[in-house]
Amino acid sequence: MKRLLALFGYSLFSHMALAAPQINVGVVYEYLDGDKSSYLKRVFNGGDSTAFVKINILEIIYDADGKAREVPLVNQADGTSRDGLMASPARLIVPANGMQGSRLLYMGERDKERYFRVRYVPVVPEKEDEFVISEQERDDYKKNLSAGVNVLAGYGTVFFVRPRETRFDSVIENQAGQYRIRNNGNSVVVIDEFKDCSIKNEQECQPTTKHHILTGRTFQFEKQAGRHYRFTMVEGSKSQNLDIKG
Repeated sequence: MKRLLALFGYSLFSHMALAAPQINVGVVYEYLDGDKSSYLKRVFNGGDSTAFVKINILEIIYDADGKAREVPLVNQADGTSRDGLMASPARLIVPANGMQGSRLLYMGERDKERYFRVRYVPVVPEKEDEFVISEQERDDYKKNLSAGVNVLAGYGTVFFVRPRETRFDSVIENQAGQYRIRNNGNSVVVIDEFKDCSIKNEQECQPTTKHHILTGRTFQFEKQAGRHYRFTMVEGSKSQNLDIKG
C-alpha cells in the first residue's frame, strides 16, 4: 500500500512539475558586430503553460585588475533614450511549445567595446509588470499553474558590442613551457573548444572550455610534456584552428 501511495505521489508531482513554463534562450555568449546596431534574440518555451518573460539588462564594467561589476543603464544626455543596450519588446508572452523574439538594440557611441548582462526572467504576471493581459487572464493563469511555479528558472547571457571600427591584433608567443595569446586589438577574441588531452590516450582529456580575451588581456596556459592542446581562435568572422603539443 505504501509503495502504491509513493508511486501515486511521484506521478502527481511529475504532472505538477510539467505544468509550468520552461524557457530556453539558446547560446550564453552573443556578439554584435561593428556594422550592426540590432540583434534578434529568440526565446523558446518547451513547457506546458505560457511563459511571461521579463528582459532585464545591466552593463558589465571591468576595472583595472579585471574584476567585473554590473551597473544599471542610464539615459543619454538628451534624456530621451538609454545609453547602451535595450530590448524591444522587454516583455514577452511565449506560448507553450512556442517561440517569441525580441530585438536587442544598441544606442550610444561605438568608439570602444562594451559588455552587457541580459537576463530572461519568467514571472507570474502582476499589474505592474506591463504585460498586455486582462486581470481575469492574470488570475486564471495563476490558478492553472502548478504549486511549484514560484521556482521559475531564469537565464542570463553575456552580450558583446564591438566597436564600429573593429580591429583584431592577436600576438602569439609559443615558448618552451608556456603558450600565450595577447589581444592587442580593440575587440574580444574567443578561444573556443579548448581541449587538453593526453597524447598517448586521446580519450583522456580535461573538460572542454571556452575563454574570452578582452582588449589588452592575455590568455595563457602551461604546456606539459605528453599533453596535446587544441582550440579554435575566433576573431569576429575569422577563425583559426590551433594544435599545440607539450
